[in-house]
Amino acid sequence: MRILYLGKNPRKTKALSINAILLILFLFVWLNIALTYLYIEYKKKTFIEAYEDNRIRSQSNLDSGDIDYANNLRTYADQMGELYSRIIRIDSQTERLQEILKKQIVGKDKVPKLNEKKEKLPEKISKNNNLTGNHLKKEITKLMAKVEVREELYNTMESILLKQSVLKDTLPSLKPVNIPCCSSRYGWRNDPILGIRKFHEGIDFSAAHGEEIKATASGIVIEAGRAVDYGKYVKIKHGGGLETRYAHASKLLVKTGDLVSKGEVIALVGNTGRSTGPHLHYEIRFKGNSLDPLKYLKK
Repeated sequence: MRILYLGKNPRKTKALSINAILLILFLFVWLNIALTYLYIEYKKKTFIEAYEDNRIRSQSNLDSGDIDYANNLRTYADQMGELYSRIIRIDSQTERLQEILKKQIVGKDKVPKLNEKKEKLPEKISKNNNLTGNHLKKEITKLMAKVEVREELYNTMESILLKQSVLKDTLPSLKPVNIPCCSSRYGWRNDPILGIRKFHEGIDFSAAHGEEIKATASGIVIEAGRAVDYGKYVKIKHGGGLETRYAHASKLLVKTGDLVSKGEVIALVGNTGRSTGPHLHYEIRFKGNSLDPLKYLKK
């Protein structure tokens, strides 16, 4: 069999043999098969790569979640260890203070006692304990309650001792602002900005912007400036390790080194520093440790 076709010169004809036709068809079919195979291999490779990528990403997310969970457990364990240590330390200080009060206490005051069953507290929590996050949270809540009770007891005893010591005439007993009651008390609370439970080392008075702030006892101004947390603040030293602090003021009326008298206006209420509204943050400290101001204000 021969096939005739016309070239550029129609007078001359050319012929293709059956073998040539079969070769062309074979090459055409082979080329299609090869292209199809390459396309399938490409899709297969793409699918495998996508699968591996998703698997690695998923594994990475799981590993990250495991790491976060482990870190949370370690954080809870660390918090529990710190709380246990604090309870042991406060109990030790309380026992010493009770012995002093038994010898020095006069008048109607009685030595306060801790109305709680004695429990053996471990010195630390092992990070390898098989404990869940919920279990640790519950334990931390219980420990927080124990710490709060002890903080209150310790502050009560310390206030009794100070009121009967040689410092009784220099104690800051005047209200710093003419407000009947404080808006936030001393002790553990939910921080209004951070939203976590945190110890509040003073009391807050929700006074109006520009309200006069008075020195609660006579002393010398050791600091009058501005800080990130306190905003505009004043620190007054009263002697014997006693110190008062006045924070978030809008204007300071004294400077470092000034001598101030009890009841003297030292600043004006404001909303500076880490604050959610106009108020006065007031602290009393004895040898660096914070005290509950409500136990010293005259009623």
